Amino acid sequence: MVKETSDSKTADLHQTPSGNRVHISFFGRRNAGKSSLVNAVTGQSLSIVSDVKGTTTDPVSKAMELLPLGPVVIIDTPGLDDAGTLGEKRVEKTYQILAKTDVAVLVIDGSDAPDPQDFALMQLLKEKQIPFIAVLNKKDLAGSDLSAYDFPFLAVSAVTGEGIAALKENIARLGKTAAPSKQLIGDKICKNDVVILVTPIDESAPKGRLILPQVQTLRDILDTHAISMVTQVSELPACLSALKEPPALVVTDSQVFHQVKEMVPRSVPLTSFSILMARFKGILDTAAQGAHFLPNLTDGNKVLISEGCTHHRQCEDIGTVKLPGWIEAFTGKKLAFHFTSGGEFPRDLSSYALVVHCGGCMLNEREMLSRMELANAQGVAFTNYGTLIAHINGILDRSLEMFHE
Repeated sequence: MVKETSDSKTADLHQTPSGNRVHISFFGRRNAGKSSLVNAVTGQSLSIVSDVKGTTTDPVSKAMELLPLGPVVIIDTPGLDDAGTLGEKRVEKTYQILAKTDVAVLVIDGSDAPDPQDFALMQLLKEKQIPFIAVLNKKDLAGSDLSAYDFPFLAVSAVTGEGIAALKENIARLGKTAAPSKQLIGDKICKNDVVILVTPIDESAPKGRLILPQVQTLRDILDTHAISMVTQVSELPACLSALKEPPALVVTDSQVFHQVKEMVPRSVPLTSFSILMARFKGILDTAAQGAHFLPNLTDGNKVLISEGCTHHRQCEDIGTVKLPGWIEAFTGKKLAFHFTSGGEFPRDLSSYALVVHCGGCMLNEREMLSRMELANAQGVAFTNYGTLIAHINGILDRSLEMFHE
C-alpha cells in the first residue's frame, strides 16, 4: 500500500517531515527501467516512462508511505551513462543523491550484458556503507542464462510484476535499519517533568504555525508523558513564577539566547532547538568544536552559511542578516559571507574557513553527516546555528551540559 504525502519546513501535524523519512534512491544506466521499476514499486505513475534514453533528466523525489516500511522518500535518478555536456551535469546530480540515500536500488538491464558502471557504483555504495539491492530488471527479456551476473541480485520484471513483492520486502528490510529511531529530547527527560519551550513569534514566524523543530520537540515531550509549557520571551518570567518547582529543562529559540539566559536560573538546564537538532542529526560534537573556531577567523576569510530548506527571506533573516552581523561583531573581523539553500551545497569547500549550517530539520541524518564529513575531509571548521549562537553568548558549555554522561 502506498500513500502520497508532501512536506514543509513549517509543521503539518498529519505528515512526517522529509528529514525523518527513509530515502530510497533508484540508480542505473539509461533505459535500465529505473522509472518503470519506481512506478511498479509505488503502484503509481510517479516517473515518466519511455523507450527513449535519458527520459529522466533530473532527480525526481516523492514523499509517501511505503508499507510495511512506513514514511519514505522515493528518488528516481538520471542514467549513469548519460552523454554530452548536459549529460555530465545530470550524472553529477545523480551522484550527489548518494549523500542523502539511506537505501539504494541499483537497477541493471537484464536484457543486456553487465556494464562497468554498474560495478563501479556497487563499489562506491560499499565504500559509503549505503545498504543496496542489485536488481536485474527486464527478467521477461533476460532469458534463462544469468551466469554473467556473478554477484547477488534480485531478478524482477517491471512489466509483468514478477519479483516486485520480493523487492519491496527487501527494501523494507534494509529500510528498517535506516529508519530514524533516536529522540530529540525524550531520552533526557522523565515522565511528569516540566519542560518550558520558548518560541518567539516575530515577523519570520509562519502565520498560525510553529516551525518544525519546535513541533518535533513538543511531540517528543508528549511521547515521554512529560509536561510542556510553551511561551514567548516576554511571558517567560511569569511562566517560571507560576511553577512551584523549577522546570526540568528550558529549550529556547537560539535567536533569543541572550535574553533567555538572563531569565533562567543557572541551576536550570538550558539549551536550544537548534542544538537538539544537531544532536539528533549526529553532528553536535563537531558543531561544538566548530563554534570554538570563531576566534581564529581573520579579515577576508570566507564563511559559508548553508540552509537545508528554501523559504522567503525576511528583512531580518537569521541566515543572511543576523548571523553575519553577530559573527563580525564577535570576531571584530571583516568577513566574506556566501550562502546556499536547499539541495545546494558545494563539493569544494577548500576556500572557506568556516561552514555554518542550519539545524537541518528538512535533511535526513545521512545528508547532514555527509556535509559535515565533506568539511572535515577538507580541513574546514563546521558548526550549526544553535551552537554558534550559544558560543557567541558565552553559554555553549551550559547548553551542552544536559548531554554529558
